Amino acid sequence: MQRGAVVPTGVERRLGTDEIVVSKTDQRGRITYANAVFLRMCACGEGEVLGRPHNLIRHPEMPRAVFKLLWDTIQAGDEVFAYVLNLGLDGAHYWVSAHVTPSYDARGALVGYHSNRRAPDPVGVAAVLPLYRDLLAVERREPDPVRAVAAGSALLQDHLADAGLTYDEFVWSLTGRARAGVGER
Repeated sequence: MQRGAVVPTGVERRLGTDEIVVSKTDQRGRITYANAVFLRMCACGEGEVLGRPHNLIRHPEMPRAVFKLLWDTIQAGDEVFAYVLNLGLDGAHYWVSAHVTPSYDARGALVGYHSNRRAPDPVGVAAVLPLYRDLLAVERREPDPVRAVAAGSALLQDHLADAGLTYDEFVWSLTGRARAGVGER
């Protein structure tokens, strides 16, 4: 199935509380590994995703500025946590709480990226939605994709600066664990 042909259906798919979506990519973001949960959530077979860009499952309602931040962070060698809306190849969508890290070989050379995704905190998804909608609105006002990402990124950085948080801190502030004071650093 061609990625451009996928149209969101409005059907939501949910991860089980104990399920973990796992994928690995090469340095350019092409999928090198996808576990069975990934394949089920994406409604695809392994042959449909291996070697393909990970943005194959990017939902059009997911701000590009968040992906720019994600890529900038992992390419700098740091891990990142994010709320992400994905799109299955059948048009169903699903939210995840993602943790993405660089992967290195035994000599310390970067070989790609590893991502674990779990069921997100529903309160966190509800809290991140207004920001993501604002980012999308700013991005969609720009006819040029590069300027759209820049505009969304500027708004995201302004939002984080106003809150006095990094993006990871913002994401963690949305979780039930953080609201309950569990696991504070």
